[in-house]
Amino acid sequence: MRKNYFTDEQVQQLNMNPYVKKASNKSITYTDDFKITFTKKYLEGNPPSVILREMGFNPRILGKKRIDRFVGNIYKYKARGDDFSDQRGINSGRPSLKEELTDKERIARLEHKIKYLKQENEFLKKIEFIEKKAELETQQKLHRKKSSKSSEK
Repeated sequence: MRKNYFTDEQVQQLNMNPYVKKASNKSITYTDDFKITFTKKYLEGNPPSVILREMGFNPRILGKKRIDRFVGNIYKYKARGDDFSDQRGINSGRPSLKEELTDKERIARLEHKIKYLKQENEFLKKIEFIEKKAELETQQKLHRKKSSKSSEK
């Protein structure tokens, strides 16, 4: 799959746009103002290419894929109900080990761990039982074959 990298001239042109925080050969980081304005105009029914031209971008430089991805992200922003700030590098909600847990949280976590380990033990017991049963059946078949061969002689 071909990547759509920007030339150095295009990067320079993009960085001059007031709606761009940062542009590199591989990516663009837009300002929050751009995201809000673009989203408002897009949800009013304006096509993306028209909005981009109005805001000083050349849609051909950005490329269809990048524009489509940005439009798709609008719905993610909207569903999140949050602002349009960059969420990269922000904790996903899973508590880190550095945080102090309350007693209730520690108890709940330990109870969950106990339950998980019990299930794991049951699973391993079942596997061991199935393996022993298969081994026993194999030995019985071999024994039957040996006894049937010896009775034929």
